[in-house]
Amino acid sequence: MERLQKVMAEAGVASRRKSEELITTGHVKVNGQLVTTLGTKVTNKDEVMVDGVPLSRSKLVYYLLNKPRGVISSVHDEKGRKTVTDILADEVTTRIYPVGRLDYDTTGLLLLTNDGELANKLTHPRYEVDKTYVAKVKGIPTNDELKQLRLGVKIDGRKAKPAKAKVLNTDYKKGTAIISVTIHEGRNHQVKKMFQVIGHEVLKLHRESYGFLTLQGVPGGQWRKLKTSEVQQLRKL
Repeated sequence: MERLQKVMAEAGVASRRKSEELITTGHVKVNGQLVTTLGTKVTNKDEVMVDGVPLSRSKLVYYLLNKPRGVISSVHDEKGRKTVTDILADEVTTRIYPVGRLDYDTTGLLLLTNDGELANKLTHPRYEVDKTYVAKVKGIPTNDELKQLRLGVKIDGRKAKPAKAKVLNTDYKKGTAIISVTIHEGRNHQVKKMFQVIGHEVLKLHRESYGFLTLQGVPGGQWRKLKTSEVQQLRKL
C-alpha cells in the first residue's frame, strides 16, 4: 500500500504537494468514496478518480531526447506543429511529457517522463540543477560583458542568479562567438534574454547537459531510455 498523494504524483497528476491540496479540497475519490484525509493509503486494486477522471497508474518511465530544431517542447500544439512527444510516439505508448522546455528553435538535451513528482523537483529552482548551453552569438562579448552574466543580470524586472560563462570560440571575420553558459534556473527564454541584456543576439542555442546527463551517443532527433542508476542519481539531485 502507498499513500494516495504519492500514487497521484507518480501517475503524473501533479506534484505531491499539489496532490495533497487536491485531496483536502475534495477533488479525489477512492472506490467511489470522497477522500479528504491525508495519509490515506491505496493499493493497485483501488480505483482512484481525480475530478471524475480515473487515475492511470502506468509504470514510471524516463527518456533523454536530443531535441532537433523546429519541434515544440509540449504534448500537443494548437498549430499542428511537431512536438517532442511525437518523436517518441512510434515506440513509447505511455503518456509522457517534457521536464521543462526548450524553445522551438533551440536544440539539445530534454528529459521526458510520466513521473510528476520528479519532474516538479527537477524544474524547481530551489534544487539548483545545472543546465549547460552552448550559444552562438552575434558580436564578440568582452570580458566585462561576460562578467555581468557571472554576477547575474536583470531580466524581466528580476535579477537572474549568477551564471558560469566562458568563450569557446570566436570568429572575428564573421563577427560571432561561441559561448558556454551554465545556469540552474529555468525562466522563459532565459539564456537569450541574458545575452540580450549585454547586447548580443543569440543566433543558435543548444543545451548540451542537464545535471550529470549529456548527449553522448545520442544524435540529433534521437532518444534513449535513462538507466535505473541515472534515475536514482536524478532523485539525489
